[in-house]
Amino acid sequence: MRKNVFLWGAVFLFAAGVGAQGSAGEPPLLASSVPAASAAAAIGAPGARASSAPGTSQPDAPQRGMYGVFETYDWQAYAGYTFFRFYEVPGITQETNGFNLSLVYYHQAGSLGADGEMVATYGSQGGTTSKFLAAMGGVRYRFEATRRVEWWVHGLAGGSHFLPQTAWGGQSAFAYEAGGGVDINTYRHRIAYRVQADMLGTRYFSTYQYSPKISAGIVLKF
Repeated sequence: MRKNVFLWGAVFLFAAGVGAQGSAGEPPLLASSVPAASAAAAIGAPGARASSAPGTSQPDAPQRGMYGVFETYDWQAYAGYTFFRFYEVPGITQETNGFNLSLVYYHQAGSLGADGEMVATYGSQGGTTSKFLAAMGGVRYRFEATRRVEWWVHGLAGGSHFLPQTAWGGQSAFAYEAGGGVDINTYRHRIAYRVQADMLGTRYFSTYQYSPKISAGIVLKF
């Protein structure tokens, strides 16, 4: 009987000692697991959630492209009202009204373009309707002032025709023009409002004419 009690007592003491050693060994295991978790997060291990270091910024998302004045349109077609004061000969001036048409091509929507223009205005001289017609071609250069405003200048040369026939000379003459204007784009992008002013030169009746012309109208881009 005593041997049995002694044996069970020895087993109990051995079991208690093993349990105490196991409890005392747990904190080092837990402590060692913390650096391991941090290392896993640093290398982007699955299931680990990485955090940004203080003071660092994440890359910004790509910005959307913004419309500029020039857009991506190569062509501009213009139609508008035109006032033309034709200094016919010294002492005789024609006040004429009509329209202005133009077509401009900008290669790859650049700044320099090929410009074509036609002018037709009407007035009165001696109780007879007078007409001034001109068709010219040249170059145009544009530059962006703001996102919605486009300034431009141009120079053109061609021919002109004036009616009625007078006793002073022929009805046709070489014509040239220089000037500029401004286009104000609408929010539809393809449409703009234009105002332009030019000096148109001709030579009729052995006289050089330098006549001002102003126009206002609508631009269609395509």
